[in-house]
Amino acid sequence: MQRGSTPLLLVREEDGEISIGEKIDRELLCQKNLNCTIEFDVITLPTEHLQLFHVEVEVLDINDNSPQFSRSVIPIEISESAAVGTRIHLDSATDPDVAENSLHTYSLSQNEHFDIEVRTRTDGAKYAELIVVRELDREIQSSYELQLLASDTGVPPRSGSTLLKISISDSNDNSPVFEEQSYVIHLQENSPVGSLLLDLNATDPDEGANGKVAYSFSSHVSPKILETFKMNPENGHLILLKPLNFEVTKSYEIDVQAQDLGPNSIPAHCKIIIKVVDVNDNKPEISINLMTQGKEEVAYISEGAAKDTFVALVRVQDRDFGLNGEVVCKLHGHGHFKLQKTYENNYMILTNATLDREKRSEYSLTVIAEDKGIPSLSTIKHFTVQVLDENDNPPRFQKNRYEIFMSENNYPGAYITSVMASDPDLGENGHVTYTILESFILGSSITTYVTIDPSNGAIYALRTFDHEDINRIAFVVQARDGGSYQLSSNTTVVLTVIDENDNAPVIVVPALHNHTSEISIPKYAELGYLVTAIRATDRDSGINSELSCFIVSGNEDNIFTMDPKKCEIYTNVTMEDFPHQEIEIVVVVQDKGSPQLNAKATFKCILYESLDILFQPTPTASSQPTLSHFIAIYMNCS
Repeated sequence: MQRGSTPLLLVREEDGEISIGEKIDRELLCQKNLNCTIEFDVITLPTEHLQLFHVEVEVLDINDNSPQFSRSVIPIEISESAAVGTRIHLDSATDPDVAENSLHTYSLSQNEHFDIEVRTRTDGAKYAELIVVRELDREIQSSYELQLLASDTGVPPRSGSTLLKISISDSNDNSPVFEEQSYVIHLQENSPVGSLLLDLNATDPDEGANGKVAYSFSSHVSPKILETFKMNPENGHLILLKPLNFEVTKSYEIDVQAQDLGPNSIPAHCKIIIKVVDVNDNKPEISINLMTQGKEEVAYISEGAAKDTFVALVRVQDRDFGLNGEVVCKLHGHGHFKLQKTYENNYMILTNATLDREKRSEYSLTVIAEDKGIPSLSTIKHFTVQVLDENDNPPRFQKNRYEIFMSENNYPGAYITSVMASDPDLGENGHVTYTILESFILGSSITTYVTIDPSNGAIYALRTFDHEDINRIAFVVQARDGGSYQLSSNTTVVLTVIDENDNAPVIVVPALHNHTSEISIPKYAELGYLVTAIRATDRDSGINSELSCFIVSGNEDNIFTMDPKKCEIYTNVTMEDFPHQEIEIVVVVQDKGSPQLNAKATFKCILYESLDILFQPTPTASSQPTLSHFIAIYMNCS
């Protein structure tokens, strides 16, 4: 039984008498489920003399609800040319009761032209179809008012009614005709919103407006269907509007109508049955009742407790269906405890051996629940067992500040360092656990960067660190003792992320296309003419970002020379004497890291006719750029 301020059922502690805590409404508690039970466990205390009783209280239905229509008047328009046997879907009545107390049948007031047939949907709901049993003649009678009665078979029986206002209209030669009278769709519950579920098609041989078809849901479809699905009136596309949940609704039955736009049109009807297919989208749920006062995740037990002493109650459940909802429960942590099944998905955690506080005063236990779906889903829940001095000393760290250095590109789970605190108190008053206090780095919790083993202070990385993104991480570790009034102290851990050469240089200028750039050189350029200067960047730091440039191919005749530090390319000959119109050279920009990384580019040097060679001053030493983090560019194109 769920805990709450006003529980449905109460158990008197003195004698175990069960009484009603508040009025029970079966329809609110179980909706239309045939079986409605309230289940709870009763435990006798103290735990040394524990007895566990599982109680199931069946809530029986009484006929306290009448069938009810959503509309007191239902307008219906029928063409006088409607054939005998024409059927029209009518609004369904609802009755929240179940079995014989729920809606059972419909009846129609006495008349000569209409009758009804009671039908059953896939979910068991009853509905009625109005049937034309005699030819209609608008000139003789243009309207009918008939009472539709919905009745249950409870004791005493209850009923509800609505008025059918039937108008007889002039004939419209042809009605639309659906390709199929019914459709069955199997739809996975995780189908995305916006999915096209069905492309309906109804045809009408008439011309103009009389032959143009509009699609819609029938007037009596439930609000749930209108919230979940959408019908495009123009093309008959059935669209999913909101996520499905097999555990809530396993099937839908939708009545759709197609009606031409001419006067006095008669709608055609078809039925769409959507069967929701369960997928394993619900993890098992674990509920642990420790039956002790204090922390929700800590159980206390005497070290003198005998074997098989009660520790906690465990209940697991999975809202999925079939194998997806079958759960296997396991206990991990220590051999001093065991998991014992009591009934169905309920377990007890018991001691499996005698305990000795002087040898071990605390146990961390983990309950794992895993379903049998493919792939399987699992849930883990942790709790601590503390085996039961003044607590006047807080834990003390060996250092007030830990300076740690670690290279970037570590693997997640890598060990970083350990912090240690000691507490001179005895027993739980001197037992120290570690946590990392909440803080944020670049908008993310520190607990997404590092984690700490609460029992020994070992700190591990939770992600791969990147010096280029963050080069310093500072956080606070707290040591807390296990006294009834816990004392604590803090230390600061500063982690410096050391750069590695993990970024290659990137050539920024000249602009490259497919690692290639074209450079124009005057045909009459003299020896020492500045062809181009290359600019490159490297995201690394220090020696890993110091860059040098070399011509690695295409310069076998030493046509060019290159300053490796400035990355400037000069002519090494008078270009007038060069016999070719173009030449290709390959340049490598390389850092000084280990291992060295580089960027490579091809330069197509093209000679062109020009007598206008501008004077190029020789750069001075003071004006020469360095390549610690980037290479300056000088380009001179005539």
